[in-house]
Amino acid sequence: MYEDNLLFKIAWYYYFDNMTQQQISDRLGISRMNVIKLLNKAKSQGIVQFRIKTDGEKRMNAEHLLMEKYGLSDVFVIPSNGASSNEEVAIAAVQYVLANITPNSYINIGYGDTISRIVRNLINSIDSHVSLVSLTGGVSYYTSSIIAGAHKSEYSGQTPGIYLIPSPLIASTPSIAKEFLSDESVKQIMNMTKLASMTIVGIGAVSESATIFKDNKISSTELTLLRMNGAVGDILSQFYDKNGNIVECDLHERLVTTKLDVLKSYSNVIGVAAGESKVEAIHAALLGGYLDVLVTDEDTAQLLAEIKSK
Repeated sequence: MYEDNLLFKIAWYYYFDNMTQQQISDRLGISRMNVIKLLNKAKSQGIVQFRIKTDGEKRMNAEHLLMEKYGLSDVFVIPSNGASSNEEVAIAAVQYVLANITPNSYINIGYGDTISRIVRNLINSIDSHVSLVSLTGGVSYYTSSIIAGAHKSEYSGQTPGIYLIPSPLIASTPSIAKEFLSDESVKQIMNMTKLASMTIVGIGAVSESATIFKDNKISSTELTLLRMNGAVGDILSQFYDKNGNIVECDLHERLVTTKLDVLKSYSNVIGVAAGESKVEAIHAALLGGYLDVLVTDEDTAQLLAEIKSK
């Protein structure tokens, strides 16, 4: 799926945007020879005829519009099936990662159901050594994914190195959270996150479907208070308003997580999310400048495109 998307993208840049092969090479971070090879492949597969095939054109238009609207470095839009699942966008994200990662790299991973699925699928698919580094506490949440993935990949590829912050996601008090954050083993993992060539995060809506709520990390009362304070979404369990500004919340003082202002300093932050219920959260995250790349589905991309800019 990702290679098809890349073929459409390169064909579009070359034939519609009149970009040179070198300009395409610079934008996508691939060699000029690879651009030439992929252009030829696009021709041989019939993607380039008298025009770019319509199904790819629609997604390409959406990607181009979102890149321009939000200042993103890349967007990967997959076809919608009416209600794309977390599993589908997770698989798309893995395809994106595999196409862009280099051997012996570090990949930062966030928290949530979609990220859990990405970890499991990535372990199944990886064919070069990379290291996964957690951005939050909550080791038990990742462990089930890692065990499931390792079992399935028993006869394929290499298993990546996995480095998890040894703490809960949410401490019982702010002072205990500070103790965790000052612990050398936690600081060591958090320092490793600075080495990553890409960072993958999920985007949550402020609703009962949010992983942090379903995992009983926050109560119904806390969820209601977050909404009253204007929260529309979360990344790494930190809640932000419709403009992407972090809301004041007692919960934040008890988190063992990478702060969003630190996340902004990382290069190549990939947000993975889809669904009408998450559109407002995705839009606000993009306004907040937390993401460099977005992986989503066609319906979500269309809804984002329809939101009027301020």
